[in-house]
Amino acid sequence: MPSGRAKLRSVRRLSCYKRAGAGATRAMSDTAAPKSEAPLDVVILNEVQLLLSEKRTALSALRTGIAIFAFPLSVLSVLIATSRSYQAEKVLHWLLPLLLLNLGLVVLAVYLIVHAIRRIHHYDRVIREFKRQHSRLAQLLD
Repeated sequence: MPSGRAKLRSVRRLSCYKRAGAGATRAMSDTAAPKSEAPLDVVILNEVQLLLSEKRTALSALRTGIAIFAFPLSVLSVLIATSRSYQAEKVLHWLLPLLLLNLGLVVLAVYLIVHAIRRIHHYDRVIREFKRQHSRLAQLLD
């Protein structure tokens, strides 16, 4: 048997529905039985949003690759600019590991850049296909 508070809560809930009127019931029934076209649009929009977020991630990887590529270039610029201050034979034990590290960073940067560009082109093709299949989507994205 419900307590006094439980009865009061249930009465308050019922009174809220009565104040809302028939529109509240109609709105609830619309969400319970959606049209077959609406969920498809929502799914497609969600897929395009996912693709756009993946494209944004690829653009971020591209930016990171460019930043990593800039570092070895700046280090080599400083080494060339200050080459009169040292003799390469005397600092070769420092210079070779530094050059190997720079080579590794260049390889990593090239990989990140190439991979990001390939992913961006892939996402662009998939989005273009979605836009071709759904004209409403093409209106939104163009």
